[in-house]
Amino acid sequence: MHPLHLPWSFSFFIIITFVLIHAPKFASSVDERYVNCSGTFACGNIENIGYPFWGSDRPDYCGFPEFQLNCGDSIPEITIMSAKYHVLGINNESRLLTLARADYLDNPCPTSLINTTLNRDLFEFTPDTQEINLYYRCPQITNQEIGSIINFTCNVNATTFSSVYLYSNLSEITGVGLIAASTCGDRVVLAANRSEIQSVEASPNPSGKNLVEALEKGFGLQWNANNSLCDRCRGSGGQCGYNTDTDTFSCYCSDQPYDTVCPPPTAPILPPTSPQAFTMLPLVFLFLLIFLLSAHGAHSSAQNDTSTFPNCNHTFSCGGLQNLSYPFTGGPRPSYCGPLGFLLTCTDDGIPQLIMDSLSYRIIQVDRNIQSMTLSRSDLFNNTCTHKFANTSLSSPLFNLSPDNKNLSLFYECTPVQVYTPENLFWCGDGSSSSAAYHVLGPVPNDPIFKIIRCNISIKLPMLQAAADKLEINRFTLREALMEGFSVNYTTPNADDCASCRDSGGECGFLDQFVCICGDRICDIPGKKKTIKPVQIGLFITGGIIAGILLGGWWLLWYQRRKRIAAQSQSKDLPATPPSGKGLGPATLSTLHSESIPSYSSAKSDLEKGSTYFGVQVFSYAELEEATHNFDPSKVLGDGGFGTVYHGVLSDGSVVAVKRLYENNLKRVEQFINEIKILADIRHPNLVTLYGCTSRHSRELLLVYEYIPNGTVADHLHGRRANSGLLTWHVRLRIAIETANALAYLHSKEIIHRDVKTNNILLDNNFHVKVADFGLSRLFPNDVTHVSTAPQGTPGYVDPEYYQCYHLTDKSDVYSFGVVLIELISAKQAVDTNRHRFDINLANMAISRIQNQALHELVDPSLAFETDFAVRTMITTVAELAFQCLQKERDMRPSMEEVLGVLKGMQNKESGAQFAEVVNIGADDVGLLRHVPPPVSPDSVETEKWVSSSTTLNPF
Repeated sequence: MHPLHLPWSFSFFIIITFVLIHAPKFASSVDERYVNCSGTFACGNIENIGYPFWGSDRPDYCGFPEFQLNCGDSIPEITIMSAKYHVLGINNESRLLTLARADYLDNPCPTSLINTTLNRDLFEFTPDTQEINLYYRCPQITNQEIGSIINFTCNVNATTFSSVYLYSNLSEITGVGLIAASTCGDRVVLAANRSEIQSVEASPNPSGKNLVEALEKGFGLQWNANNSLCDRCRGSGGQCGYNTDTDTFSCYCSDQPYDTVCPPPTAPILPPTSPQAFTMLPLVFLFLLIFLLSAHGAHSSAQNDTSTFPNCNHTFSCGGLQNLSYPFTGGPRPSYCGPLGFLLTCTDDGIPQLIMDSLSYRIIQVDRNIQSMTLSRSDLFNNTCTHKFANTSLSSPLFNLSPDNKNLSLFYECTPVQVYTPENLFWCGDGSSSSAAYHVLGPVPNDPIFKIIRCNISIKLPMLQAAADKLEINRFTLREALMEGFSVNYTTPNADDCASCRDSGGECGFLDQFVCICGDRICDIPGKKKTIKPVQIGLFITGGIIAGILLGGWWLLWYQRRKRIAAQSQSKDLPATPPSGKGLGPATLSTLHSESIPSYSSAKSDLEKGSTYFGVQVFSYAELEEATHNFDPSKVLGDGGFGTVYHGVLSDGSVVAVKRLYENNLKRVEQFINEIKILADIRHPNLVTLYGCTSRHSRELLLVYEYIPNGTVADHLHGRRANSGLLTWHVRLRIAIETANALAYLHSKEIIHRDVKTNNILLDNNFHVKVADFGLSRLFPNDVTHVSTAPQGTPGYVDPEYYQCYHLTDKSDVYSFGVVLIELISAKQAVDTNRHRFDINLANMAISRIQNQALHELVDPSLAFETDFAVRTMITTVAELAFQCLQKERDMRPSMEEVLGVLKGMQNKESGAQFAEVVNIGADDVGLLRHVPPPVSPDSVETEKWVSSSTTLNPF
């Protein structure tokens, strides 16, 4: 017998034993949500409907909230922004939706007039769709007087309207038509197919019948409901869905939901609490099974793989683009035939489109010889106004801008400060209202218009140099210049491997990495197979030996750890030494004694000596997976910087918060290491404590913090706890002081937080502050004036000078803290699109109110600003301080130390006033005051010996 061949019966015994031991895992039920979302459903006369739609017997978690279908009649209905539409068609491949207004079927005169409006984050009109304007209750005039306008009469509720006009282009209204339109009683904006409306205008009908027929044929929408995330989820074998509890995308996999993709299959891991023999036997048998299979042939698993990947020999053609293959996918080419970033769609009009960073681009041209593309933003194609106020940025390393582009800045919601009207001014609006806008080529400060126009919104995008030259000569050609687009170079991943694959008769594909597809199966890449095969058996044997050593070492560590944990659990009932009361009052000492627990990192250091990373405890992925119940969605506390935070209970009973970073890529690893480095070296009573992390080489990047139970400041000001009434002015002032204290401490350690906001200010049960989320923080040496870095942070809080000049300083945190002060005063969100357009940004709103001596319009009504003179005085002082923090130029802002000094001075005055008032308080009132802990100055705590007084965290 060959020395590597074992008797068949013994091999069979090993395999059967392995299967039996793991039978409970293999036999476990598949996640119900994965099953329910796997198939498609029918609604009315439309079949094979999938994500993002839901309705009928399809659960809501299988679709996006705004995509619910009403399947009561033969024609499905959907409601968008309060208007009901008949769904005429759904094209899942190109993500196109054809709709018709339900209230305009058979009648151009509905009982109520509702505009066709869209959520621009989810929907965009297709290029063959145009908006039309219908005017009701208008004077009678002839078509000859007002041009291509349709007159017809309406009869609603026994009331006859004199006339209705239709305008397809408001800019064409002149003369008599303009006068007539201004006297109409009502106006409504609808959407319709462009060619159908042109036919109506060519042959107007007094009854409006042909208009009704045009509206009944519907119009097109393209949807984007986390399209890129869904493609990645499906590519990993999952089903797309939505977590209605956290309002985020969810990828349903066979075992449980995940944030974006399903993890690759791994061997089942039993919990550490399982008996020793039962835990180790599966691992030993798994090792023997791998060794046995490797001796019989290294490629058996690949040869027996039943997965098929057909149709990669097809090409993509759309409009002027013909026969595109790898790296492009789309249409008949499935997504696994190329990298994710090259997925193309084709509209019904034959327009190829590409989605990058949530923006849609028309593909004007592709030159495969030099790997170049000409793109034009879909929202700005034949249009100078947009609702997507986002910069054109290429975050993917596969794409970069060509040198033959020039930067263009578009400014919206502008107010001229002089009578002079510049040439590069244009207007945007929906017909009922409009606002000024203008464009600038090159750096913004170089354009003289910058001195005579003030704008609220700006976006940046590239354009071809040739188009920019024309625009400089004639500034009225902006629309044409935007349509010409800009040039992008792209990189074809694994181009050499693809060439070798094709030379052998295969097709190129991409499944997280390059693969060669022969027929419809994955095959070896020619040129690499011969290099691997001669040493493969040796590698398996060596790997088996190493695995055996590691398993033995792991068993010893696990066994010793279990013994020490058992010994520790026996000593839990012993009384703990209370923390020192030096410098603390009786109430404070009592609070610390009753609520504090030892720092987990120090408590565990004796258990796993040497297992540290930048000085913090290293946890295994399995331990944290168990602590969070396999990252159960019901354990989600919130979303932090670049990750989701889960409530967890460790094996020793410690309650923690576990932050799970969204992706394990180079950028996330840098942020992961950055947060660990910063938090490992600092200790302060108002900063959240980092207990530990997983290894940077772990399957997922996880951070473990103390768990803060009382939510965030944002929760209490304008979130789910806003109605509790617990944030009185005195509590808010203390929050401001403790937050400023934490930031001043960071600045003294040469650290800039860079993401100061109320969502990152946590509160314990006594409403003491814990500043959290250091993923964006940067070290700031004292010997430099600024750090040059790309702007990052949260809209509404970002320092405008940092945003414009890319200069990050400690004054950037001061600006963000100024926004926090305004939130504490007003209980309003930093950014709220429901407010008036000039007040969307809270900082701008506050500056305006303070300058106009209208502070009372800003203050939270619950703070007794109008009735309590002391509160009014303090709020006014804080508003003045916030005004200084929000200055556009950083040199005009105070330092955090100066801000802290002002706030502490207010607190000292307040404490003196309260002490004077206690003399006249009756006995009953004194009894009530005993339940209110006195404010504790953070300076009274020794930071070097500080132990967290909280046991929990609702971070980020």
